[in-house]
Order: sequence, then structure tokens, then C-alpha cells
Amino acid sequence: VLRIINEPTAAALAYGLDKNLRGEKNVLIFDLGGGTFDVSVLTIDEGSMFEVRSTAGDTHLGGEDFDNRMVEHFVQEFQRKHRKDLRKNPRAIRRLRTACERAKRTLSSSTEASIEIDALFEGIDFYSKLTRARFEEMCMDLFRSTLEPVERALQDAKMDKSQIHDVVLVGGSTRIPKVQKLLRDFFNGKELSMGINPDEAVAYGAAVQAAVLSGDSSEAIRDVLLVDVAPLSLGIETAGGVMTRIVERNTRIPCKT
Repeated sequence: VLRIINEPTAAALAYGLDKNLRGEKNVLIFDLGGGTFDVSVLTIDEGSMFEVRSTAGDTHLGGEDFDNRMVEHFVQEFQRKHRKDLRKNPRAIRRLRTACERAKRTLSSSTEASIEIDALFEGIDFYSKLTRARFEEMCMDLFRSTLEPVERALQDAKMDKSQIHDVVLVGGSTRIPKVQKLLRDFFNGKELSMGINPDEAVAYGAAVQAAVLSGDSSEAIRDVLLVDVAPLSLGIETAGGVMTRIVERNTRIPCKT
């Protein structure tokens, strides 16, 4: 292992190189994936100097949480219609979850999605529909909670949202229209940057950093310099089971104390 890199930092590398940026730009990376959520604020200078100013997030928020809400909704619907509890059958729940994931993806481009599962439980076929509006309603508290880390990251970077030049979306769950709308409204109608592939950006950026660390001298990455931070506080357990912080979160790395 050459180095551990934060996901949004890797995505910023991909974005900076892909866009061939000029001058100094403040960029906010909004990375909402399947199981985790990260926000980073970076200053990118001339598209090659990447300085992470702050990072925040929620390690237990992502697409799976939206799937869980949908599964629970349909479990209750099945109970109402057929007086049977799907939770007793793990295989039925797995099949329902797969159908919910598919429906969730459909709702990013359509206003309605169908769920059709043959012989879901005790030979009973299950057919239902879900509108985008209902999906948004059942997940709204989760969608809104993504804005708290955004505010925290801006605060830690000592920046106002008006100072952010680009807001970059990363991670499959950023395709959800309501997530995009909430973020756009938070930044006073600012257009979001969706130019890089949200599924591939992190891997692309990590590959660039690996090439830099391996001494690759290609013209495109020759001048790339990344200054990252510790995303979480690091410390040791002291008397009474208390954690004593040694490296505070958002400390520039590498560092020594």
C-alpha cells in the first residue's frame, strides 16, 4: 500500500485533471455512495496543486438507507394486502431489496417505478408501484441530513458558500433528483458539476495519485501535488477509557506531534 487517500480527495484529483482548471478554484466535493457520505472542500491551484481545506461526512448514510426505507414500505404494504409478514423469510426480503434498488434507479429518470416479483412469499405474486414523490417523502429526512456535513465542512474551511466556485457530485446516490435540488437550493441556485462519471471518479483519482507516488512523469500529472488532511481525529485510550486526541481531524498530513 503506497498511501491511503480519502474518497472525495481522489474525486477532486479526477475533477481537477479532467477540467484542466486555470487559476485558483475552491471546490466542494459531495460524495454520496452506497453506504457512506463524505464532503470535502479543496482549493485547486492551476489544476495541479490540490489542498484539502476540510472534510466532513457520515459513515452510516448512503443508498442502502434509502433502499431500507423502500423495503420497509413494501413489507408493510404486503402485510396490509395479504396479512403475512415478509420478515420471516430472508430470501423474500433479499428479492424485495433487489427490486427496490432497481426501482430507486428508475426513479432518478422517471416519475414512477413498478415492483413486480413472482411468488415472493408462500406462492403470492407481488405487484406494486412507487412514485418519485412518495419515495422523496419517505427519505426526506435522510436527504436533508446531507446538508449538515456540507455546512460543517464549509465552517471548518472558514469559507462561506458564496466562495465555492464548483460543487462536484460523486457517488451513485447523487443521481437522485431531490438530493441535487436540495444541494442546488443550498448554494442559492448554483449549477452543480456533473461532468465526471460519479461511479468512476474516485478510482480515477486514486489511480492518478498512485501514478504520482510511483514516479510516473507523464506530462498530465507531472506537476500534481496533493496536500490531504486526516478526516477523523486520531488518539489513544487513556485512564478511565477516555480517548485523548493526538491528531485533530482536518490536520494536514503527513504530520507529527
